[in-house]
Amino acid sequence: MKSTKFDIAEYLDDPEMIQEYINTVLEEGDSDEIITALGHVAKAIGMTKIAQQTGLSRPSLYKALSKNSKPQFETILKVLRAIGEHLKLKPSL
Repeated sequence: MKSTKFDIAEYLDDPEMIQEYINTVLEEGDSDEIITALGHVAKAIGMTKIAQQTGLSRPSLYKALSKNSKPQFETILKVLRAIGEHLKLKPSL
């Protein structure tokens, strides 16, 4: 039996799934997990497309969204906007 590595990007195939994934990670994850999740979503949508929309090169985008990276907040906002998401605060109960 041959197994393959699980790649969540293969399952992020519609906007609702992407939104649910990002929201879950934003609520439950730490900064490294959020950056990793953005990388998964960018990969699912297409790194070339996200790079064009953010004005970043593909290598810069891969580097910014890789494990243990510390991208600038501006980069995070550009990626969020490119994937069609926005940060919105809501009161915690």
